[in-house]
Amino acid sequence: MTRRVPVIATVIVAVAVLIMIRLGVWQIHRAHENADLAAQYSAAAKLPPIVFPTAPMKGPQPLFRWATGFCERIVGQREAGGRNRKGDVGWAHIVDCSTGAEGPGMSVEVGWSKDPNAKVNWRGGPVTGVIVPDRDHGIRLVAATAPPGLEPVELPSADSAVPVTPSRNRFYALQWFSFAALALIIYALALRRRLKEQPKP
Repeated sequence: MTRRVPVIATVIVAVAVLIMIRLGVWQIHRAHENADLAAQYSAAAKLPPIVFPTAPMKGPQPLFRWATGFCERIVGQREAGGRNRKGDVGWAHIVDCSTGAEGPGMSVEVGWSKDPNAKVNWRGGPVTGVIVPDRDHGIRLVAATAPPGLEPVELPSADSAVPVTPSRNRFYALQWFSFAALALIIYALALRRRLKEQPKP
């Protein structure tokens, strides 16, 4: 009688280990992608201001670049979670504007308050700020100043814009590689014990 290695268990462990290694490699790739994205946003923030695009754009959006625009008429208002320049958590007040041009117009994050129902004392006009992603309209402008009754919104930074920091991606990769190594060690110890307990031929 020969000692037998459990085939099904071995296959399951091997597949699990390969998946964990693949996830670790994927996190390494994501770290490089997010590092490139952060560098791209940082470079954009140092470029000269542009006119806020009020028509659909082809290609990548000019995120985190300073821009100027003109709100001809406010057509809507909404609130979203946000912070002021001190880092306090509260509500960012966003207005949707008509710009007198074809296209989606312009959304402006005009200010911050602790009250989601705070009145926005702004009727439009020229505005300067930083372009950021917007869930409803693709992009919006975070105003550099706030109207009376509201505080200036925290200006976005390129580092905070990256979904996951490269260092966190690398930490996740290390975790997956560690899980894979631990699974192999545990299975090797269990297999050794099993083989020892089997009767010798």
